[in-house]
Amino acid sequence: MAKEPFDIDEVFRRLRRAVAGMPKAAMFDLRDRGFGAPFEQLVGSLISARTRDETTLSACLRLFAEARTPAAMAALDEATLTRLLHGVSFADVKARDIRALSRRIVEEHGGQVPDTLEGLTAFRGVGPKVAALTLAVGFNRPAIAVDIHVHRITNRWGYVATKTPERTAAALAVKLPERYWIEINERLVPFGKSVCTGSLPPRCSTCLLLSMCRQVGVVKSR
Repeated sequence: MAKEPFDIDEVFRRLRRAVAGMPKAAMFDLRDRGFGAPFEQLVGSLISARTRDETTLSACLRLFAEARTPAAMAALDEATLTRLLHGVSFADVKARDIRALSRRIVEEHGGQVPDTLEGLTAFRGVGPKVAALTLAVGFNRPAIAVDIHVHRITNRWGYVATKTPERTAAALAVKLPERYWIEINERLVPFGKSVCTGSLPPRCSTCLLLSMCRQVGVVKSR
């Protein structure tokens, strides 16, 4: 069957319908629960690395019940932070990094989270994805947060042809209209978990994007 032209505006219209009612990506869920400040998003995004969204959300809610500002977070010792992060991958390392960046924000930035990619990635433990999520969700600045779902799905669509998330981010920055930079992570995380899956064959038979998707690399689908 011939494919329809790949219309990115129509893609996002269909994506919104497809993910309606699905659990939200963790950082967007936190934002909608009232934890959308830049510092909260920075800490939450750091916690989320290599951690399931459900675990991330629970850990963030425990942590933010104790501290929601850089000064309050820096006042917690590493043992307390590690305990609050139980279940999170590399909890002890993340506790150390959260305490360290909290102190630096207080001492070097007057308590204000840097609002640039360069400023954010200067903190230990903060890579491009964490920084982009902080800018996008915490500051509402156009930034593309590329995780495994965004990388896999945009390549599967045939929209980009890249080998790493970093190259995907660079390719999307050139091709994707800026109005979708924040939204792409918000939509593709739940979509990638439930429909356009990676560890299991994707659910192409019920996908609203099937008529436009090039299905690059798809050998078997459901």
